[in-house]
Amino acid sequence: MQTDPAIQCSSCQACCCQLPVLVLPGDAPPEHFLDEDKDGYLIMGKADDGWCLALDRERMCCSIYEQRPFVCREFAMGGGDCADVREDWRRIAVSLR
Repeated sequence: MQTDPAIQCSSCQACCCQLPVLVLPGDAPPEHFLDEDKDGYLIMGKADDGWCLALDRERMCCSIYEQRPFVCREFAMGGGDCADVREDWRRIAVSLR
C-alpha cells in the first residue's frame, strides 16, 4: 500500500501513540520511558490515560524521534498501518456518538 500524503502527524490525533510498542534488541529509547508488560517483555511505557510516555503532548509528536523503537520507525506516517488505525479510531468515535 502506498503512503497517503494527506495524512500528516502534525494534523493527527496521534492514535498510534496509544498502541502497544514492544522494544526490540537494538532499540535504545531512554530507560525512563520503558516499562514491562504482564509477560515480562520490555515495552514503551504509558501514562495513566494510555498515551505513550514519549509523546510530546503540546506538539503531538514523538519527543524521542531519533531514538524511537523499531516498531515506531516501521509505522510510517500515512502508510497502511497508519491509515488502518486512523479508520478504526473514526469508527469508534462514530459509534460513541
